[in-house]
Amino acid sequence: MKGIVLAGGKGSRLRPFTYSGAKQLVPIANTPVLHFPVRQLVEAGIREIALVVGETEGQVREAMGDGSAFGARFTYVRQEAPLGIAHGALVCREFAGDEAFVLYLGDNVLMGGIAGFVERFARSGADGALILREVEDPRAFGVARMDGERLVEVVEKPQRPPSNLAVIGVYAFRPVVFDVIAAQQPSARGELEIADAINGLLARGCRVEVEVTPREWIDTGKMEDILAANRLLLGTVERRIAPGALVRGSRVEGAVVIDEGARVEESEVIGPAAIGAGAHIAGSVIGPNAAIGEGCRVVRSRVEDAIVMNHSEVVDCPGVAQSMLGRFTRVVGAPAGARLTLGDHSRVEAAG
Repeated sequence: MKGIVLAGGKGSRLRPFTYSGAKQLVPIANTPVLHFPVRQLVEAGIREIALVVGETEGQVREAMGDGSAFGARFTYVRQEAPLGIAHGALVCREFAGDEAFVLYLGDNVLMGGIAGFVERFARSGADGALILREVEDPRAFGVARMDGERLVEVVEKPQRPPSNLAVIGVYAFRPVVFDVIAAQQPSARGELEIADAINGLLARGCRVEVEVTPREWIDTGKMEDILAANRLLLGTVERRIAPGALVRGSRVEGAVVIDEGARVEESEVIGPAAIGAGAHIAGSVIGPNAAIGEGCRVVRSRVEDAIVMNHSEVVDCPGVAQSMLGRFTRVVGAPAGARLTLGDHSRVEAAG
C-alpha cells in the first residue's frame, strides 16, 4: 500500500502566515503540521509516499527532503492548481499504479495514528474507506448519510446535514477510484470533489467502509484551529531537557521540552510547553501551552497559549496570549493581554 499526502493549496484562511510559507509547514508544538500525517503513514507500515505540492513546492521539498529522515521515500507530484482533493489524488495515478493507497490531507491532525484503519482496510477487500467523526456543526464539512452502519452518500457542506458525522480527511482507496475521478465533472467551485468520488464508487456498486473515531481531530485551516492543535499536542509531550540545554536560576514545572542549545535563565517555564533549539529565555514566564521555536529570544516577557515561530523576539511584553507570531518577527513592549497575529518578518514596537 502507498500513501498520498496533499501538501499544496494556498491556505487563504491562514493568512498572513501563508503569504510567505506553506500552510502545511506551520508549526504545532514546534513540529510542522505536515510531519504528522507522514509519520502516521510510516507507523502504519506505508513508506512509499507521494507529496502533492503546488506553488510552495520548493519550501516543502527543502523542509521534508527525500523522506529518509522519516524512514520513507518521497515522490513529489505537482498539482498545477488547487483543483480539489480528488484531483490531488488523480495526479498521483501513475505513482499509485495498481496498488491501494491512503489519502491524507496534509493540514489535518488526527490523534492516535491510522495503523488500525489501514490494517482493517487491507483486510476488508473494500474499494474505499474513510474515517468519520461526530462534530457539533457539520455544515462546514463533507457529511455522511448513513443507513444503519452502511454509507449511502457523502453530502458536501450541506445546509441541512443528514447526520453529524463529518468526513475528516483520511481515506483509503483501491485503483478503481481513479476511473471514477477521471469521469467526474468539476463542482460549482471548479474542483473535483472527493465527495463526488466516493459517491461515484457507491453508484458503481463498490463497497466503501466507514470508521467512526472518537479520537481528537483538528483541521488546522484557521488560526484558532492551529492554537487548539498546539494545546492538544503539547498535552501529549513528556518532560525532556536536552543534555546541551542550559537551565539556570529557573523553575521548570510539568511537561516541558527544552531542546539542544536552548538557554533558560532567571525564568519560569510552566508545562505543557516547548522551547526550541538555540532559543534564549531570560527573565520571563513561558507557558502553559506555549511553543517557542528555534533561535527565538524572549526577554522580560510572559508568553502563554501561543506559538512563536523560529528566530523571533518578544521583549518587555508582560502578557502575550492566544497569539501566533511568524518567523523572524520582533515584538517589543506589547501591553498585557495582547493577542497578536503576525506574519513572517513583522515588527511591532510600543511607542516611547
